[in-house]
Amino acid sequence: MEMISGGVCAPKGFKASGVHCGIRKNKSKKDLALIFSEVKGPCACVYTTNLVKGAPIAVTRENVADGYAQAVICNSGNANTCNLGGEDVAREMCALAGAELGISPSDVIVASTGVIGQPLDITPIAGSIGELVKGLKGDCRDACEAIMTTDTVPKEAAAEFTAGGKTCRIGGIAKGSGMIHPNMATMLVFVTTDAAITSEMLQKALSEDVRDSFNMVSVDGDTSTNDMVSVISNGLAGNTAIDSEGADFDEFKKALAAVTKTLCRKIAGDGEGATKLIECVVTHADTKENAVISSKAVISSSLVKAAMFGADANWGRVLCAIGYSGADVDVNRVDVSFASEKGNFEVCKDGRGVEFSEEKAKTVLGEKEIKILVDLNSGTETATAWGCDLTYEYVKINGDYRT
Repeated sequence: MEMISGGVCAPKGFKASGVHCGIRKNKSKKDLALIFSEVKGPCACVYTTNLVKGAPIAVTRENVADGYAQAVICNSGNANTCNLGGEDVAREMCALAGAELGISPSDVIVASTGVIGQPLDITPIAGSIGELVKGLKGDCRDACEAIMTTDTVPKEAAAEFTAGGKTCRIGGIAKGSGMIHPNMATMLVFVTTDAAITSEMLQKALSEDVRDSFNMVSVDGDTSTNDMVSVISNGLAGNTAIDSEGADFDEFKKALAAVTKTLCRKIAGDGEGATKLIECVVTHADTKENAVISSKAVISSSLVKAAMFGADANWGRVLCAIGYSGADVDVNRVDVSFASEKGNFEVCKDGRGVEFSEEKAKTVLGEKEIKILVDLNSGTETATAWGCDLTYEYVKINGDYRT
């Protein structure tokens, strides 16, 4: 398995496009995206755990109930959530895309992201469907840009692997930035693959993957209302369909994890107002659950995030987060270190502070990517979580997000 370029257009038979249709006031920002497969194929989705869910989620659930899909349409600038008639608008988006593509509306996954509680006008979408379909090509950059809200950079990843002696590819694009917190889903992620795999095994792979990928990302502690992860397979790689567990399924899961975890890092690193990616690696936990809970607590702590923004090696905040996390941990065994490309240094041994150079700490923590290494010294389980620092800019962005 190796990482390649191309995002959702890396697998055979997939094209994408993105345009500015007029939902967003800024004409320089694209706000309508489309991903299309030459053939219909198995699909799988996971959705936000928020009790308040966007209208597109209800419609997508209906459309993928049979386990198949062929296209994704997504708008940014308006979440189509908590609106009277929102589901009708989402269905109309599917109908418009289906008619222009020559496929059934029920084979379209629909998504929206943006401001909650404002009606979504179908007019600009309807007026741009033709342009959107005409613009389909084997490059997903425009689609990446069209699903962005407060993201500052497009996010894509792809991997190539072998299944049944055939070369297969899997790719994805994502939007994140704000309202990102563990408990699937916490962003919009669209994944494509040309590997032949049944919808049942696709769903199994995705549901298992999110536990160690997107469920381990937190930017601000808010779980969004709209977000989902979807995967469409078209089988054009020509491998024997993966319909059970085994070597081919394991290879598929490895490639999927490579793509999703790459996107996780990009989402966390591009959190609203963020200047640093924070990765917390917990090792030697007695249970997987304790490793997961501990790592999530560290990257979700506002105090830890603020300390990383200031390049302050305030390790007590790390221990504090673990202590209130609910994880069953012997705090007298915990070791903590900080690391980056500039080196690493230990700050805590057996739950007690150790001497370290403040000068070195500033140098190490001044980098764009910071690792917080926590050793629980109690077992063999590990977990990794991704977050970002908390900056002045985050408050500024969310202080006037609606306007």
